[in-house]
Amino acid sequence: MSRVGNSPIPVPSGVDVKIDGAAVTVKGKNGELKTEFHEAMSIALEDGILKVSRPSDEAEHRALHGLTRALLNNMVLGVSDGFERALDLVGTGYRVQQSGKGITLQLGFSHPVEVQPLDGVTLEADGQVRVVVKGADKQAVGHQAAVIRKLRPPNAYTGKGVRYAGEQIHLKPGKSAARAE
Repeated sequence: MSRVGNSPIPVPSGVDVKIDGAAVTVKGKNGELKTEFHEAMSIALEDGILKVSRPSDEAEHRALHGLTRALLNNMVLGVSDGFERALDLVGTGYRVQQSGKGITLQLGFSHPVEVQPLDGVTLEADGQVRVVVKGADKQAVGHQAAVIRKLRPPNAYTGKGVRYAGEQIHLKPGKSAARAE
């Protein structure tokens, strides 16, 4: 039995769910998300609770059961509360500045780097060294954060670069550590 797939999804007030066969549309204060799921999974809305059920105990159906429920839950949470991901800029001279809907990053290159948000995502400069990515779609928020981090990933020796807030970087010992032995 799938533990994830069997869990019901409570739909908060202010969130509207429309089920049209395998397509599900969820509307809320943060926007509207629409996703087409596998046709084998049956999705039902009863008394403000979403339930996902599978036709059989085959391995493929068991996997799709948990996946469908998790994606539906993320849609409901996204349109009601939203998702956010914070990135920190670590390094001398590394800073961020808001420029319209996008941001401008100084990352030690000879030029500033302009980043425009993806559809359904907002970028905010929180101070000079923190970027906050917000949106209703969890996948789009994570993708936008990964694109920004990829511009200057943390250096393995110094730790300088763009990292997720709270990310631990394990630094490698440099040349001097090899000489000490």
